[in-house]
Amino acid sequence: MANAYENQTLDENTTRFLSEAAESHFDFHSVSTQAAGDERLKKAVNNATMRQYTGRQLQLLELPDADKLRTLAGNIKQHALENLDYYLELLRKNVEKNGGQVHFSTTGEDAKRIVMKIAMENRCRSIIKSKSMVSEEVNLAHALEDAGLDVVETDLGEFIVQVSHDKPSHIVAPIIHKDRASIAKVFSEYFHSDYNDDPQALTAQARLHLREKFRRADLGMTGGNFLVAETGQVCVVENEGNARQSMTTPRILISMVGIEKVVPRLSDLSVMLKLLARSATGQMMTIYTSIFGGTRTAGEKDGPEQFHLILVDNGRTEILASEYRETLRCIRCGACLNACPVYRKIGGHSYGNVYSGPIGALITPLFEGLHDYKDLPQASSLCGACYEACPVKINIPEHLVRMRRDIVRHKFNGRLERLVYRLWGWGLRFPFLYKWIGIAQKFDLRRRAHGSGWIRSLPKISAGWTQVRDMPAPAKRTFHQVWKDRPQDSQNPN
Repeated sequence: MANAYENQTLDENTTRFLSEAAESHFDFHSVSTQAAGDERLKKAVNNATMRQYTGRQLQLLELPDADKLRTLAGNIKQHALENLDYYLELLRKNVEKNGGQVHFSTTGEDAKRIVMKIAMENRCRSIIKSKSMVSEEVNLAHALEDAGLDVVETDLGEFIVQVSHDKPSHIVAPIIHKDRASIAKVFSEYFHSDYNDDPQALTAQARLHLREKFRRADLGMTGGNFLVAETGQVCVVENEGNARQSMTTPRILISMVGIEKVVPRLSDLSVMLKLLARSATGQMMTIYTSIFGGTRTAGEKDGPEQFHLILVDNGRTEILASEYRETLRCIRCGACLNACPVYRKIGGHSYGNVYSGPIGALITPLFEGLHDYKDLPQASSLCGACYEACPVKINIPEHLVRMRRDIVRHKFNGRLERLVYRLWGWGLRFPFLYKWIGIAQKFDLRRRAHGSGWIRSLPKISAGWTQVRDMPAPAKRTFHQVWKDRPQDSQNPN
């Protein structure tokens, strides 16, 4: 796919991301350092995430007891995971009862082959596709394009990503790394039209193009936010109406969904819907909530002649069998991304995969291999903001610590790093030695500040502290010294 990008105008961060992603080991440090120095990117990402984060905070206040609802949602998802084999079989039976067909795919390649087979058997040439994280995960659109099929992403953000040959940088809002000017430039080049950065004009331009695609499509594709085992139905939430168009107008419909998206009952779905939009975009509900499954029945004017549900494993059963099972609760709301101070500074491309932010730092190594993405679990301050934001209470900080433990156990970190931490651990055992190490450290840091009060560079082992910012030199007097020398009367206020 490298040739597909040769003649496209991409921003520097996307170009670097695509280059590094093609390597066997993703260089997180290189990409994140470049992103952290991009003021335009930081401003765009910070504005978008803070708007969604504060919206979530306000919406949760409208619930009688948001914390108990989060606990209930987490318990529902955990119960479904603990009994996943049962609920998947129940789902299959009910989908088939509704007239649909269910396909199980072990890998991403299996999923793509199933889609290709369905398209070929039904002589489908034009495909309209709504937003789907699992299809991004398996790189479906590129595979269909390579096969000569006309594939168009109908979500506006995903459409912009597609025509600019970019990659999503957020689970919910895929183009928050782009500003209005860059989108206008992409549209001007793609549609061969005059540059116009008016949002309404850009939207109308995309709408006119997509409407014709909707009219001519013979295969529609969706993802799925939830799968209801009790009824054999798929639930998709959106704000644009494109997913509903994708599922009602073409004669063939395929929904590709991860196996972990199952909830037992329709009443459980209501719990999830109360939290999903509030957590994702700060809305009480999304504009469109579609619950569908099966084929068009006699007398119905809308709906597909064939409905296919592809259940994707692609590494999920391995996670299910591990101590990281809880991560499969994720409902892809993006709340942890919006809350994360690290994500706000480096954006989504720095994580090297379609899943970014705190949850991406966990599931990307689990899906793709910890050895290739060993830096991601370190990309967190462990402040706990992600856990407080998660609507299903995934303890992300705890799992990040476990993954850091696994890095050490498997010796994925370098020898120098292991030596430094051993020495540090040894020093922490002896208070007297720790005190003198601290004195030597403060002396060295003050020396490096050269009297300016700021340290501009540190040696390799701690260079990360000064890669994208200056570090303040230690104060002349420590807190312990100030506390010890405080006035006597303040020590005995009574």
